[in-house]
Amino acid sequence: MIADKKADLAGPGIGNYADLEKTLPSDYESLLSPRDTQRAIYAVKGYIEQNLCKELHLMMVQVPLIVGAESGVNDMLDRDGSRTPIQFHISNDRNVHPVDAQIVQAATKWKRLALKEFDLRPGEGIITDMRAVRKDYFLDHDHSAYVDQWDWEQAIRETDRNLDYLKSTVRKIWKVITGAERAAQQLFPQLKDPRYPNLPEEIRFLHAEEILEMYPDLPRKQRETELVQKYPAVFIIGIGWPLKDGYPHEMRAADYDDWATETHSDSGAPMHGLNGDILVWNPVTRRRHELMSGGIRVDPTSLRTQLGMSGQLDFLRFPYHQAILNGTIPLSIGGGIGQSRTQMLLLRKAHLGEVSVTVWPEILKEISAKKHIHVLE
Repeated sequence: MIADKKADLAGPGIGNYADLEKTLPSDYESLLSPRDTQRAIYAVKGYIEQNLCKELHLMMVQVPLIVGAESGVNDMLDRDGSRTPIQFHISNDRNVHPVDAQIVQAATKWKRLALKEFDLRPGEGIITDMRAVRKDYFLDHDHSAYVDQWDWEQAIRETDRNLDYLKSTVRKIWKVITGAERAAQQLFPQLKDPRYPNLPEEIRFLHAEEILEMYPDLPRKQRETELVQKYPAVFIIGIGWPLKDGYPHEMRAADYDDWATETHSDSGAPMHGLNGDILVWNPVTRRRHELMSGGIRVDPTSLRTQLGMSGQLDFLRFPYHQAILNGTIPLSIGGGIGQSRTQMLLLRKAHLGEVSVTVWPEILKEISAKKHIHVLE
């Protein structure tokens, strides 16, 4: 069981194609044609972008695809160093003024710097149409090397660094997602299918520490699977903090989300973390389905604590980390909402490849074809 728990920290992918073939539904037929799927994608995209801007006081901004390797801005995703960005050398003028660059894995850190660049005040923020490459994922029905997200960030005050502000923000995002589901069904009534119940109007909040108490003998993925069948929409708080079994709910980078600050459950029990994930039950794939990761970002205290716990205090040399320590960039809350993940869920699709174009191994394309899944190429 301990070995299973340790292996479970790397991420929610299935891990091999024999298991994936068993997992994908055998009775699947898309409710939308390929042409209507494209129309629906952009209808959902427009609704979510417009209403996130309205609910969270955000403005759309440009976002980088590549960043300097020495900037410290790239997202390392997991603090164990298992997921590294694609790096390349730009020789420029015959290597006289070269640049070493990386393709972003997420815009998490860049967004916080951008709040200062655009002179945004507490309560104001930005949202981006972010594209990234994550080469170290196992490619399955809901993980691809190509990542598209609504990466958003909002400046906050010191007094906003609490669970109430976090929960209020998540509820606003949830309102937008459920609204997008209804809007898509108005445009394409066939999406309202009794086999696939709509998302609940309310999202439930639970700490990772509480979930371990509920399912003490299960690895994380199985805990989540049991949980979202009981509560179809959940925000799990405190992802990254080591739990009583010695493992975090999932590995989380040490230098963006705050998973170490002491908090309390609704009952008053001591807990940790000001971050988390939105998870739902996907009635098409009959699996747990992650929509968003994010939370209140580190301040100088939690940054030092988390880097120390992760053995990464040397990161403090980077300009981004220095900006946090010196208070030259705003305190913030932010997250990444998976675009294809959300569209896959709301449009009742069984595979990310039905709503985004990327590369897939031949074996996955063959499995998908046998399951009547139309993967875009």
